[in-house]
Amino acid sequence: MAGRRLPLRRGNASTEASSRLHRILVVEDEEAVAEGLRLLLEQEYNVDVASSGQQALELMLSGPPHDAVLCDLMMPGMSGIELYRALSVRAPGMEERLVFMTGGAFTPEAEEFLDEVTNARVEKPFDFASVDRLLRRVAVSGRHH
Repeated sequence: MAGRRLPLRRGNASTEASSRLHRILVVEDEEAVAEGLRLLLEQEYNVDVASSGQQALELMLSGPPHDAVLCDLMMPGMSGIELYRALSVRAPGMEERLVFMTGGAFTPEAEEFLDEVTNARVEKPFDFASVDRLLRRVAVSGRHH
C-alpha cells in the first residue's frame, strides 16, 4: 500500500502533457482576497500566495517555477508594475506569466502600463471561470519543456 497520495485525476482522465497540477502564484496584499483566491484555485491548481510584490519576486527567483502568476496591479510597496519590470530584468520571460488583477481604479501610469504590455488581465470582482481560463492559457503557453 503506497503512502497517502490523493489521486489528482478528475472524472475524465484527460491526458494532459503532464498530469502534474499547474503551479499558480497569487500576489495580493489583501489577505481576505488572497485567501478567497487560494481556496478557489487550489481545487484545480498547486497554489502559492505572496502578500507583496517583493515577496512574489523572491519566490519567483528562488522557488520552483510557477506556470502562471495572478498578480494585483496596485499594491503598496512593490506594485504589479514594478514586479513586472523587475522580472523582465532579472528573469526575462517570467514577466509574461503575470495575469494582472485590476480593481478599476487606475493611475495614469497603470493605464499606460496596461496599454503597453500584452499580459492578460482580469477586473475585480471577477468570475472564477474567466480567471481559470486565463490562468490555463498562460500556464500552457509558459510550458517550454
